[in-house]
Amino acid sequence: MEHSAGSEITFHHEAGGDEFIKKVIKTTILLSVITIIELGLGLAMYAFPMADTFKLFLKGVIVILSLAKAFYIVGIFMHLGDELKNLIMTICVPLILFVWFIAAFLMDGNSWKNLRNSRGKSIVPVEKTAPAAQPASAEKH
Repeated sequence: MEHSAGSEITFHHEAGGDEFIKKVIKTTILLSVITIIELGLGLAMYAFPMADTFKLFLKGVIVILSLAKAFYIVGIFMHLGDELKNLIMTICVPLILFVWFIAAFLMDGNSWKNLRNSRGKSIVPVEKTAPAAQPASAEKH
């Protein structure tokens, strides 16, 4: 069975020329600005005294900005933004589950640490000790 050239399956190719270059430059500038803001916030946390709650807020802002950068990198440079919705979900859902997996283990570890610290020395791991040395006179029997 012969196929004509018009019936071939072609994959999406990136549009070349000025449009693509403008898109890359715009994204690069946006990512650079977000990175500068993240660095400024991070340096401000250590350079200026501030309340712990405000530091926690700034850390949350930095995480959100990092996620925004990841979105742009995946969407523009890895061309996922132009793909079918099912392919995007195939990639994003396992990623979300993996992030949940990491968060669950961190929360569980923190819970264990807090429980151990709140009970003091009642939860102590079993230490391996060497048997007590016997006196020299007991060995000569």
